[in-house]
Amino acid sequence: MKPDLENCKALTFDLFGTVLDLGGSLTPYIGEFLTAKGSGADPAEFWTQWRYRQRIEQYQDNIVDLGHSGYLEVARRAFAYVLQLNNVEASRDEIVDFMIAWQSLSPFPEVSVGLERLKPRYKLVALSNGEPAFLAHLAKNRIKWDFDAVISVQVVGAFKPHPGVYRRAAHILGLEIGECLMVSANSFDVMGARACGMRGAFVNRYGLPYEDSPHVPDVTVTDFTELADALQD
Repeated sequence: MKPDLENCKALTFDLFGTVLDLGGSLTPYIGEFLTAKGSGADPAEFWTQWRYRQRIEQYQDNIVDLGHSGYLEVARRAFAYVLQLNNVEASRDEIVDFMIAWQSLSPFPEVSVGLERLKPRYKLVALSNGEPAFLAHLAKNRIKWDFDAVISVQVVGAFKPHPGVYRRAAHILGLEIGECLMVSANSFDVMGARACGMRGAFVNRYGLPYEDSPHVPDVTVTDFTELADALQD
């Protein structure tokens, strides 16, 4: 283990895209929806567009600062935008009904074993952009893991990578921020945590480049198997 990580006491996990396989879970539902609408749009490409737009919606929500909208709401807005981008007509009720698919997200296959390996050494904490009730459902019924804490960004009222999210999480856990390590497949998330003084692990599941930033990850791995290897003595 790297010396910089020896004092880490808690791992704070991003859920969406890191623990939970968003594309694998949602693309089949997208395909069914597009087929029912008579659209020839590619479901995988639609998902890529949706995920990209969702992040823009989150950043806009932070910047405009009219009150935190919540994760599922910005995801809904992004879905509506990408439907228009692909010339697919859908009513608001149809879009709201489709969003139920988010309740059926599934974790990546190696997550549970990886968490079991990390549990003896660290507090394992979910630190997510999702709403509290949504996160509680996902942790209990989909990930099926009893985290030491489940922290929603709603305690701050802003989406990651707002610095208050990382600082508040450390405060809630009763730890110095440098005693926490952010684990995320989203490079902006690791960058935001590192800029605040957290340690960071980039789970590069998608083979993407890291941010052009001095706030680099302490560890870069491809999945939770490699993460457990890197963080165990």
